[in-house]
Amino acid sequence: MRGEDVGLADIEGADLAKMVLKNNITLIVLLGFSNIQKSTFLFFSLLFIIYCLTILGNLLIMVLYLLNKSLQSPMYFFITQLSLCDLMVTMDIVPTLLHTVLYGESTLSFIGCIFQFCVFVPSESSECLLLSVMSYDRYLAICNPLRYNSIMNHRFCVTSVIVTWLVGFMVLLIDVIYMYGLHFCGPHIIDHFYCDLEPILQLSCSDTSKFHKQILITGSLVLMGPLIVIVMSYVYIVITILKIPSNTGRHKAFSTCSSHLIVVSLFYGTLITAYMFPTKGQSLIINKALSLIYTVLIPLLNPIIYTLRNKDFKGAFHKLRLIS
Repeated sequence: MRGEDVGLADIEGADLAKMVLKNNITLIVLLGFSNIQKSTFLFFSLLFIIYCLTILGNLLIMVLYLLNKSLQSPMYFFITQLSLCDLMVTMDIVPTLLHTVLYGESTLSFIGCIFQFCVFVPSESSECLLLSVMSYDRYLAICNPLRYNSIMNHRFCVTSVIVTWLVGFMVLLIDVIYMYGLHFCGPHIIDHFYCDLEPILQLSCSDTSKFHKQILITGSLVLMGPLIVIVMSYVYIVITILKIPSNTGRHKAFSTCSSHLIVVSLFYGTLITAYMFPTKGQSLIINKALSLIYTVLIPLLNPIIYTLRNKDFKGAFHKLRLIS
């Protein structure tokens, strides 16, 4: 059976388990970073600290938003959704990474590997779309402030978030439908620290050429579509800021979007380098390093960037400390 011949109706609740049963692979071995034996403890300790700080930082943002009325605005609502994406990625990948670093490798069931992939894809796809919605929010706030409240209302915000998550799960569904028609025969070893799509496809004996074309199309839409919206938004933002006569006004306007611009640059810079450029010429070390940035480091940096550079979050945190 070919992946392209499988329709949406063929995928039901128990079909993922059936897909596993018809394959020759039952266990997956993740090799992780096999060349760091001399610094295992240091690397593990650093990752564990990052893991704890990432969870605490993103949870703190969500708690502050819920408890503080001064943060009840569209931008902060989108930031909480961004934190949710970061939490999903972190809790999905880092525990396995920690085990891999500590013991040299990790063993997952094939269904466990697929499940890890199924959590990773919608969270990363949704983050791309969320960043574009956040850029549109900044565009309205700076370029069209008189219409900001009428456009960026509660209904629009909730609808935007629902759409971003639906698109993220649709991307996953397309991948699973194609994957459903593949036969996996091994080898059962993945030279990576998590179950990404390309390493999983390397385990297949089926022809994956059409799948790779679909990945390129879907990836381009999910990555480049939001990026175009972001770039266009910031072009208009820069033009508007340059028209402001006073230096104080320009600085104040730019400061409202600088945190988002930093997050976008970090996220898209690593993601595009890792996925949109040919990887055959990249060494495994470079590929793993890029993956570490957007799965481990960026989820840590996002709450730091948004809290340290934002007086509203600082004020809300100070109030929370006084209450406690």
